[in-house]
Amino acid sequence: MPTDPFVSPGLEDRPRQQQNLPSGMAYPPARAWRGGRPGELGAHQPHGDLFGEPGPNVGYAYTLAERAKSRFRLGPHEHAHDVVAVVAEIAGRRAAGFGRAPVVRDIDLALELLGCDGAASPAWVEQRTRLVHDAGHEYVRRRALVDSVPADLLRREPGSLGAEAGAWRRQVAALVDSGS
Repeated sequence: MPTDPFVSPGLEDRPRQQQNLPSGMAYPPARAWRGGRPGELGAHQPHGDLFGEPGPNVGYAYTLAERAKSRFRLGPHEHAHDVVAVVAEIAGRRAAGFGRAPVVRDIDLALELLGCDGAASPAWVEQRTRLVHDAGHEYVRRRALVDSVPADLLRREPGSLGAEAGAWRRQVAALVDSGS
């Protein structure tokens, strides 16, 4: 991991050059280290609403979603920017659940789940348009939609969602219709 260029290393952080010491001399063993700086959470990651799911390189899902944009089947008033954000977040959450970086199959599952693969009913496309409206700019809206996807649905293979995806869509559509 690269070091921030604005953080100057201390003498104890510089590489040790054992080969340059006179014979018979040795460096003392390194001292114990304890994390005490802000942002050092250790092994315990926070969980809850709006935290998302931490995983390795989940931001790469945005690159993959942008590359897949030509495959999106959007509704008449849907904006690709909003759908890219939701697809990328779902794919990133799926990849993090497996403990790896996002891959194209994560994008494929997100497209199938949202019905952006062209297999969605016109009624769902209309509701999805309202769901993802401004999701590219509104973190809370995007997180709420991504967090509503059950984890067991994210663990499925693309092409095998079937009725479970329909059940999730009906649940989310009911929230849209009720205005919450």
